[in-house]
Amino acid sequence: MAVLDPELMRIVEMRVLNKKVCRKCGALNPPTATRCRRCRSRNLRPKHKVAMRR
Repeated sequence: MAVLDPELMRIVEMRVLNKKVCRKCGALNPPTATRCRRCRSRNLRPKHKVAMRR
């Protein structure tokens, strides 16, 4: 089901896409994290944001 409301789309983006992913174990972490919650590695990257299809 597609989300058409721009305000709702912003909320969805914040909840789903605004994360950091650990390169070592693959755990999802909050966007403000400096260390992985699972393995304590500092090797984090932002989650890839794929272009939305219309």
